[in-house]
Amino acid sequence: MAGKRDAEKRGRGWGRGWRRGRVLGLLCLLVAVLLVFPRLVPNTPGRVGSLLETFLPWLGLAVPVLLAGALLRRSFLAVAALLLPVVTWSVLFGPLLFPAGRAPDGAFTVVQHNVSDVNPDPGATARALAATGADLIAVEELTAPALPAFETALAGDYPHHATRGTVGLWSKHPLTAVRLVDIRPRDVGEGWDRALRATARTPRGEIAVYVAHLPSVRIGPTTGLTSGRRDESAALLAEALAAEPLKRVILLGDLNSTLDDRGLEPVTSLMERPGPGLAFSWPARFPVARIDQVLTRSATVTGVRSLPATGSDHLPVAADIRL
Repeated sequence: MAGKRDAEKRGRGWGRGWRRGRVLGLLCLLVAVLLVFPRLVPNTPGRVGSLLETFLPWLGLAVPVLLAGALLRRSFLAVAALLLPVVTWSVLFGPLLFPAGRAPDGAFTVVQHNVSDVNPDPGATARALAATGADLIAVEELTAPALPAFETALAGDYPHHATRGTVGLWSKHPLTAVRLVDIRPRDVGEGWDRALRATARTPRGEIAVYVAHLPSVRIGPTTGLTSGRRDESAALLAEALAAEPLKRVILLGDLNSTLDDRGLEPVTSLMERPGPGLAFSWPARFPVARIDQVLTRSATVTGVRSLPATGSDHLPVAADIRL
C-alpha cells in the first residue's frame, strides 16, 4: 500500500508539472532569444555583448543545466520550453558540427596560422604547413629570427612569398602588387606592421589576398573585454577591403575573435561567411573558439577544418575555396 501511495503521490507531482517551473521556462526562452539575438546584450560596460558573441556556441551548455532543473522540479512546462534553445542551437550551430573532410581533388586550398612569436621550433611548424599542400599559406607573428626557417622549409613548393612586418604569405602561384596595409590603431607608433595585400595570379584568374593580424583582446574581472584597438584595426581593414578593385578576394588572418562578434562587423559585412566546420583554433591545448579566419568575396569557402597542433598556441586552419 505504501508503494502505491508513493506512486500516486509522484503522479500527482508530475500532474502539477504544467503549473510549476515557470522561472525555468523563462530561462529557456531567454537562452533561445540570446542565441538568435545576442546583440540585445549591450556592449557597455565591459563589452559584455562582444564577450557573449565570442563564445556564443557555448551558450548551449545551459541546456543540460536547465534540463536537470526541470527534472528536479518535475516540470512539464520547463521540459517543453527546453525545445526552444535546443532547436535554436541546432539550427544555428548544428550544421557546423559536420566535419569538412579533406579537400577534394582540384580544390583551391588555403591555410591560415598564427605561428606564435615564441614558437620553440619554427622550422617544424613551417614543414607541417608545407605538408598541407595548400595553394596559399598565411602566417602571423612571424619574427625575424624565424623567417629563415620558413623560407627554407617552404621554398621548394612555394616559390612565391611576401612578408610585411610580422605577417607573411607563401604561394604556389605568382604574387604581384604586394603592399603593406596600414591597420595601426591611432595610439600605436611606426613599425607596427601586421597586414599585407597581394595579387595571386592563379590558373583560375587573379585573386586579391589579404593577410591580417588584428590586435589582441584582454579579459579582466574589472574591465571586462577590452577590444578597442582590435575594433579600430577591423574598421581600417574594412576600408581597404571596400576599396579593393579586384572582384575575388580572400582574407586570411588572426582576427582575434569569432565571426559573431559585433566588433568585426565592418569586415564580416563585406565578406561571405565560410561553410561547415567548427574548426576551433584557440587555444591550441583546448580550443574553444575559432579566431583564425578565412573569409572570401565572390568565392565560396566550402569547408573549414583545424589541423594538428604545431609549436604555436593556435591551431592551423585549412579551408577549401570554390572560385
